[in-house]
Amino acid sequence: MIQGYEVKLETFEGPLDLLLHLINQYEIDIYDIPVAQITQQYMDYIHTMQHLELNIASEYLVMASTLLAIKSQMLLPKQEFEEEEMDEAYTEDPREELMQRLIEYRKYKEAAEALKEKEAKEQQVYTRSPVIFDFKDIPIENTNAGNASIFDMIHALKKLMQRNQWKEPQDTVIERMDIPIEKRMDEVLQQVRNSKDGIAFHALFPVPTKSYIVTTFVAILELMKKREVYAMQEQHFEELYVYNMEESSWS
Repeated sequence: MIQGYEVKLETFEGPLDLLLHLINQYEIDIYDIPVAQITQQYMDYIHTMQHLELNIASEYLVMASTLLAIKSQMLLPKQEFEEEEMDEAYTEDPREELMQRLIEYRKYKEAAEALKEKEAKEQQVYTRSPVIFDFKDIPIENTNAGNASIFDMIHALKKLMQRNQWKEPQDTVIERMDIPIEKRMDEVLQQVRNSKDGIAFHALFPVPTKSYIVTTFVAILELMKKREVYAMQEQHFEELYVYNMEESSWS
């Protein structure tokens, strides 16, 4: 069993990132956030990470408390106000502060992504000194890491566990499987390399034990961090596929 593993990828930056992911995934209006829905979805992700025994940074739990507090405020009955206080009362919205934080965070995130794209383009521009030499093609490193974020992967794993109902039967004894993470990484990488058209995410989890699921999930994340594999998803909620990074550089 992998214990205390902290998930940290470029696409996994904090609770605001998770909230923006949910807003985009469920096509929610950021200016009119349905607190009950967003809180439920957020807590589903937190519970899934806890089930996998992944370390959850304290800011995720703080955001969970904030969402629950806002949800409680939204459910409270509106008090009666004097006529002169009516306008001011109606302008108060428990979601306002969170909404402003999300809008501001999205601006910086979009700016960072724009700068990253510009940097990637600049890296494809090569210059030479004013001397005569034989030109050789310089290979450009493929930096495509797929369009699936860590949140998409957690959601896919949650659906996988629900669909297959991976719960150990009461009358069956399943031996504990302690697999070294490096060994599982090698196995997953070999599976992906043998699948020229990519391999379905769920196909990487053939053994219905918690230790095997967690070890495999962490192995995939480590391979993504090492830029040996990447995950793709055609549309939200559709099947995830894992591809070999080297294959993408040949296409």
